Amino acid sequence: MAANLPTHSQVQGGIGVTEPSTTHDEHLHHDEHHDQHWLFKYVFSQDHKVIAKQFLITGIFWAIIGGTLSSLFRLQLGWPESTFEWLSPFLGKWIEAGKLNPEFYLALVTMHGTIMVFFVLTAGLSGTFSNFLIPLQVGARDMASGFMNMLSYWFFFISSVIMFASLFIETGPAAAGWTIYPPLSALPQAIPGSGLGMTLWLVSMALFIVSQLLGGVNYITTVINLRTRGMSMSKLPLTIWAFFLTAILGLLSFPVLFSAALLLIFDRSFGTSFFLSDIYIAGQALNHQGGSPILFQHLFWFLGHPEVYIVIMPAMGMVSEILATNSRKPIFGYRAMIGSLLGISLLSFVVWAHHMFVTGMNPFLGSVFMFLTLIIAVPSAVKTFNWLATLWRGNIRFTTAMLFSIGFVSLFISGGLTGIILGNAAIDIQMHNTYFVVAHFHLVMGSSAFFGLFAGVYHWFPKMFGRMLDEKLGYIHFWLTFIGVYLVFMPMHYVGIAGFPRRYYAWTGFDSFSQFADLNKFISAAAILAFLGQFIFVFNFFYSIFRGRRATENPWKSTTLEWTTPVVPGHGNWPGEIPAVYRWPYDYSKPGAAEDFIPQNVPYSQTQSSNLPYERDTEE
Repeated sequence: MAANLPTHSQVQGGIGVTEPSTTHDEHLHHDEHHDQHWLFKYVFSQDHKVIAKQFLITGIFWAIIGGTLSSLFRLQLGWPESTFEWLSPFLGKWIEAGKLNPEFYLALVTMHGTIMVFFVLTAGLSGTFSNFLIPLQVGARDMASGFMNMLSYWFFFISSVIMFASLFIETGPAAAGWTIYPPLSALPQAIPGSGLGMTLWLVSMALFIVSQLLGGVNYITTVINLRTRGMSMSKLPLTIWAFFLTAILGLLSFPVLFSAALLLIFDRSFGTSFFLSDIYIAGQALNHQGGSPILFQHLFWFLGHPEVYIVIMPAMGMVSEILATNSRKPIFGYRAMIGSLLGISLLSFVVWAHHMFVTGMNPFLGSVFMFLTLIIAVPSAVKTFNWLATLWRGNIRFTTAMLFSIGFVSLFISGGLTGIILGNAAIDIQMHNTYFVVAHFHLVMGSSAFFGLFAGVYHWFPKMFGRMLDEKLGYIHFWLTFIGVYLVFMPMHYVGIAGFPRRYYAWTGFDSFSQFADLNKFISAAAILAFLGQFIFVFNFFYSIFRGRRATENPWKSTTLEWTTPVVPGHGNWPGEIPAVYRWPYDYSKPGAAEDFIPQNVPYSQTQSSNLPYERDTEE
């Protein structure tokens, strides 16, 4: 049976006339969208592709802000005895006698972590690529609810504005660390960064969580209900499996952080004591009894550890897709990859307390979380071996997206191995407050997720904007970033094992750490140079939107449905009937096939020479 049959016939005047393969719903999407005012077409759009671009461009802005903040505190850490008078015009009172204010240093660290984890990696990956790819790859006109999708972005945008505004208030932004542990976050009078800045942080995060929940409900509903004909769950690309399970994780875990933030607001403003007990300020006892700051840690990390996978799983899905496409091979172990995603999703909810080994928890309870933490390495290892097996003896095309995908695998292995070390409670207690932990999570979550993000942008940019990114600039961007990341974070493992403490404004008070002065300068210089290298990508991105080489319909010769749309899809994605799906998404280099790829919408009846025995018997 052909893939594109007319949808219905109509008899006019006794003669059977076949209408074009468009339905009323398709006309609605294509005609009305063209008649919309530009404000509703590009700003308050309900088109999933426009909303994805809004998330991406907002995420790029926040990445620049977050990178700038990290450069500022790396200056302080690399040269703690130096003066930075030249920063006074930008930082004002936060530079005192040429020195960075210690309280502002803590605020920089807090805002950097918050921005990167939530506003860049969570919104930049899920917000951009779940929005962009889910309808295109499952064969849907749009998300289940375009209006909810639009609200999701604008809640995120308002949240961003509030967080950005907190950088400019007189008392400074929130300064309790990105984990906002009480009592610093619960007592407005504790330090300047515990005041209005902390309140704005909580309001911003509440709106951000609403955004994520609206988006998550949409993603899940779309995958379950709006798949095209023939698109069974066993034929979904791994990108969709990753986005789908990520949305479920967010839907189950973000409300817990919302409840923690709500209770924290009660403690700050209404005199409750959920997280406070026996607190003294300047020798005066405060009226708080019975609360526990450890309770807040449990609530935060119940979101915080699934959050690690909310960040990394979309990158895993996209990297799987890109590796298969550019190796010209089927993904190795498709069902095992799905099983490992399911295993990671389940186990991510039962390992949160490995962040809390130093809180004095019962050793037996610690051993349970240690065991579960080590177990979660198994599905991660399955994915890693399958990626390597996909690359093995492949006809590899080293596109920029492919380089970033291989870089992702490298960073995921490097950071994941140190995670096994930290999963051991006895070792973690010794290294928890050192730079070893900083190096671990920046490699396995921060940097590898960024590499997945970059890989996705380079791969799907032609479908987003109808133009190609410059590959030469992409290669320069990759090598600067790849080398820079390792130069920054590998030395941190070494100084961390030596006991070098994190969260310290200056290490010069410790004679034993003076031997690491040159290494600290090296780390800071590498971090700043790696950050400056990202502006190559920023230039390439915005220049190519308008002046890049025009893309063809399927420039990477991929098999998934998004490449069957026009070069730049309109609202509704396909101008005619949505194509049906007949095969799995990784038919690459199939023996007997005319080309080295067969799209999902090609029936088996059209590929007799390459069909396997069971495929010859498949009914169309």
